[in-house]
Amino acid sequence: MITIHKVDTESKKEVKEFVDLPYRLFKDVPQWVPPLKSGVRDTLNRNKHPFHEHSDADFFVAKDGDEVVGRIAVLENKVYNQYHNKKQASFYLYDSVDDQEVANKLFECALDWSQKRGMEYFLGPKGFSPFDGYGFQVEGFEHRQMMNLMNYNKENYPKFVENLGFTKVVDWVSSYADIAEFSMPEKIHRVAEKVREQGKFKVHKFKSKSELAKFVPLIGQTYNKTFKNNWEYYPLTQKEIDYAFKDVTMVAIPDLIKIITYKDEIVGFLLAFPDISAAFQRHPKGELTPAMAVDLLHEVNHSNWVDFDGIGVLPEYHGFGGNALLFDEIEKTAKSHHFEHGELTNIAETAVQMRKDLENLGVKPYKNHRIYGKSI
Repeated sequence: MITIHKVDTESKKEVKEFVDLPYRLFKDVPQWVPPLKSGVRDTLNRNKHPFHEHSDADFFVAKDGDEVVGRIAVLENKVYNQYHNKKQASFYLYDSVDDQEVANKLFECALDWSQKRGMEYFLGPKGFSPFDGYGFQVEGFEHRQMMNLMNYNKENYPKFVENLGFTKVVDWVSSYADIAEFSMPEKIHRVAEKVREQGKFKVHKFKSKSELAKFVPLIGQTYNKTFKNNWEYYPLTQKEIDYAFKDVTMVAIPDLIKIITYKDEIVGFLLAFPDISAAFQRHPKGELTPAMAVDLLHEVNHSNWVDFDGIGVLPEYHGFGGNALLFDEIEKTAKSHHFEHGELTNIAETAVQMRKDLENLGVKPYKNHRIYGKSI
């Protein structure tokens, strides 16, 4: 008999049961990249994760007898709802065995939780910040997960929610670039060069991790301006910005991260990181040991994959050449160092112009993640 239990986030045993489930379910899946357990534990910690300062979340597990067979997190992002004038709840961190009954029980619990709070719509996977991976993967299962930036799930998860009446809300596409063949049209280079000569736009490149660390708060503030028209946007607090970027310098190569300024005001950014998935996979237990830390740092300098996980220029500067400068810098960044492969992660289908520009550059969509939703 399947039973649902609310996780007591003060109980180390119950938190461990919630955190450990996917390490058992995915242990033989070569494409899965095990996240650090400490990071998942922090998400459940109401004193550590800044989401809990302004919004509510609860965590549930499904059990068959004493065995955990499923889990789900249910969220009410009050800041998002206030900003968009919505009554919406979301789910995240869903995992389960291959059993529709388990999915039914977990989602019945999640929908009941949401309905009791007066919510009118329920969707997901959508996490605790805009930097969490969106959606269930629906295409590209044969490709390795890009670190933990987007979710990886069993192929049956989308069917579970479709059987419960959920329908597509939006797709998020990740695209592959063969770096040797990746090049911008000459027109982009000409416009970018002209923009540089005019001197109003400048590209700031970082020389050290300490210099980069000083700019992290400003990058977050620029995010708050750049993506304010996106459907998933809500204004992040400084604590959320700091939390999202707290480990960025550990996995960053400084000259892969660039800031675009206009008359010395930050108006855009390019966030690229070496893919260190292979190092995570070499430590499948998900515990950050000294040996793992050394391996992660080694992978930073030796990975032949680069991931572009944050690209943007304030909309009001697109017509002034800001976008051309950004795309020109993407090519320069991709061809720096020793990279052979690249991924542009997490581009919403609603970003029509960005998607069109990338396809014109020969970047090929190869993974797709879908957010599902239903009215309550």
